[in-house]
Amino acid sequence: MKQVFKKPESLKEAPFRFCPGCGHGILHKIIAECIDELGIREKTIGIAPVGCAVFAYDYFNFDVIECAHGRPPAVATALKRVMPDRVVFSYQGDGDLASIGMAEIIHAANRGENLSVFFVNNANYGMTGGQMAPTTLEGQRTTTTPKGRRPEVEGYTLMVSELLSQIKGVKLLARTSLDNIKGIKETKRLFKKSLQYQIQNRGFSFIEVLSPCPTDWGMSPRESLNWIGSEMKKTFKTGVFKDEYAEE
Repeated sequence: MKQVFKKPESLKEAPFRFCPGCGHGILHKIIAECIDELGIREKTIGIAPVGCAVFAYDYFNFDVIECAHGRPPAVATALKRVMPDRVVFSYQGDGDLASIGMAEIIHAANRGENLSVFFVNNANYGMTGGQMAPTTLEGQRTTTTPKGRRPEVEGYTLMVSELLSQIKGVKLLARTSLDNIKGIKETKRLFKKSLQYQIQNRGFSFIEVLSPCPTDWGMSPRESLNWIGSEMKKTFKTGVFKDEYAEE
């Protein structure tokens, strides 16, 4: 009989220390399952930046390199070009990728680097206390926007997937969500597809995931999942934006 809750080989025997209800634990397991199913653990390299995503090296049972805030696409580019036989992915939060790392992600995508980028969008700076991030919704309260984000003062919500969809070098681009089982299954399907495309040398892929942050949102885990469905999805539409090999 299949063990439903068997720990993936690509995860270490270490308890997650993320906040209760955080989406990172779910995403770590998804990534580990995809790597196990593809049989690529011995040649996979993960990139961990600054932010809550930095803890990746504590949990993954394969090589993970930590790099400066916002720089994972640049480091991933170097690793992949020097070792093209490796499977390289970056795992980044919205503060990391969409703020200080915006130049890196834009140019890696524009060059069409053969990489997988997994982008965790929880609409705030999670590790440092819940400040406004580029992805913070209009009207959303954070520690730095206590009256809600005002476009005329703090600017509009940055739509990273929509922005990248205009770049020719991007071959697979999608946005998913962790607020229900269907979304979790879709996230795993697209993560795995991204890694498969990289193995097949098909170019740059980018999967954005709407993920809960109960602690900094000031919500219970259940409330945070409901908030993704009722509020985040109004702005961040889920679905596949681009898949140049979908018909094959």
